Amino acid sequence: MTSAVAEERAFDAREFDSIDSVVQRARKAQAAFADVTQEAADSAVRALAWAIYRADHARELATLAVADTSLGNVPDKIIKKRRKTFGTLRDLLRVKSVGVIDEDAERGIVKYAKPIGVVAALTPSTNPGATPVNKAMMALKGRNAIIVAPSPLGYCTTARAVDLMRAELAAVGLDPDLVQVLPAPVTKDATDLLMRAVDLVIVTGSQDNVRRASASGTPAIGVGVGNVPVIIDETTDLADAAAKIAASKTFDNATSCSSENALVIVDAIYDRAIEALRSAGAYLCSADETRRIERTLWQRGKLNRDLIARDAKVLAAAFDLPAEAASARFFLAEESGIGKAHPLSGEKLALVLTVYRASDFAAAKAIVRDILVYQGRGHSVGLHTRIPARGDELAAELDVARVLVNFAHTFGNGGGFDSGLNFTLSMGCGSWQKNSISENLNYRHFLNITHLVRVIPEDRPSEEELFGSHWRKIGYAPDTDAALAECRP
Repeated sequence: MTSAVAEERAFDAREFDSIDSVVQRARKAQAAFADVTQEAADSAVRALAWAIYRADHARELATLAVADTSLGNVPDKIIKKRRKTFGTLRDLLRVKSVGVIDEDAERGIVKYAKPIGVVAALTPSTNPGATPVNKAMMALKGRNAIIVAPSPLGYCTTARAVDLMRAELAAVGLDPDLVQVLPAPVTKDATDLLMRAVDLVIVTGSQDNVRRASASGTPAIGVGVGNVPVIIDETTDLADAAAKIAASKTFDNATSCSSENALVIVDAIYDRAIEALRSAGAYLCSADETRRIERTLWQRGKLNRDLIARDAKVLAAAFDLPAEAASARFFLAEESGIGKAHPLSGEKLALVLTVYRASDFAAAKAIVRDILVYQGRGHSVGLHTRIPARGDELAAELDVARVLVNFAHTFGNGGGFDSGLNFTLSMGCGSWQKNSISENLNYRHFLNITHLVRVIPEDRPSEEELFGSHWRKIGYAPDTDAALAECRP
C-alpha cells in the first residue's frame, strides 16, 4: 500500500468516526426527547426561535452571513431572520405533534404522531442563519434531533447559529445535542456519509445536493429551482403592483428562490407598467445594456458568483451602466426569447428582472408556460390583476405548486401574515422537478403517523353504483352472468 493511499484511507476513517460520533450523540439526545409532552416539545421550539429572533442575535448572524458569503445585505437578513422565525413559531404553536393529532369518528381512524428520529438538513449559502433554525424548529416540533450540513461558504454563520440554538436548549433543560452542525470541513463525502446514517434528509440548496440526497438510500425531501414569472394584466393597479414587485425583487438582493425573475406585461398597459416600475426604483436598460448584462452575469454558461445577490451599485458598475443606473434599486432587461440561448429567461439570483411583452392575457400565459418549461416548472407563478378568475385559470392550467395573486411574491410564497401558506424557507416543486412534495416544507414532514383503526358500520356499495355507467356503455346485463355473483365482494 502506498503512503498516499494509506493517508487517504486514514482520512476516510477519521471522517467516518467524526460523523458517527455526531450521529450517535444525536441518537442519544433524541431517544430521551422522543417521549416528551407537547408542552416540552413546544418549549424546545420556542427556545430555538428565541435563539435567532433576539434582536442582537439576528443582527450578529446577519452581519456574519454577509461577511461570510458576500450575498444579500444585513438589514434585510435581519428582517428575514425575525419575520420567518416569528411566522414559523406562530404556525408550529398552533398545531399538535404529540399523541393524538387527528380523529375521524365516522371513518374510525385515530392518528398518532411519532418522531422520525435523526434528521440531516443540508442548507444553502443564501440563508446560512435562517434556514438551519427554520428546519431545526420543525424537526424538534416532531421530537426529532437534527444535524445541519451547511454550505462551506456559510459555515461560520451556520455554526454560530447552531451554537446559539444549543445554548437556548440548555437554558430550558434540554440536551444541546438535539441540534448539531457537521464538523468542518464540510465535504461532499462527509455529507454523503451523514445522509446515509440518518433517518430523513431535508435539502435546500443546489440541485446536485438534491440528487445526491435522493441517491443516499435515506428518505429525502428536496426543493427545486426557482425562476418565478409574474403576469401583469390590463386590469392591474399598476402602482400597487410595482411597489410590491420592487419590494420583493430587492429584498436581500434577490437571494430568495421566490424572487420575481420575469415580468410578462400585457401590451395594453406595457408602457404605463414600465413607468410605474421606474417610479418604484427600476432602471430600464437599453438593448445594448441588456446584452452587456447577459454577457457579464453569466460566465461560461453559469451565473457569475461575484455578481449574484450583490448591491445594485455593484451591479451597475460591473455592467458598465450610466450614472442614472447607479441610484436604481433594480434593473429591467427587455427580452423576447426563452431557453438556453437566452439566459435572461432563467433564474438570476440578482437584481435583474427580465421583461416580456404579451399581446393579451392568453399570450402572457403562453409565455409563462414556456419560461417554466425552460426553468422553474413546479415552483410558482405570480399574477397581478383585478380579475380573480384569472388566478383560477393559471392554477388549473400551469404545472406549478403555487399561484400567488396580487402578492409581493417573495413575502407570500414562503408564508406570510396575509398568506395562508405556512412559513418556510423550503418550497417543494413536486414531480415536475423530481421533488417528493409539492407544498411548502412544514412540521408534518417531520412526523411518522400511526393509524388506529376501529370497526365502523359496513360501507359496501352495490355493483350497480360502481359499475352501472360502464355496463350501460357496453350493453352488459349483469343478471345474465351467474359467474359474476360467485366472486362478488
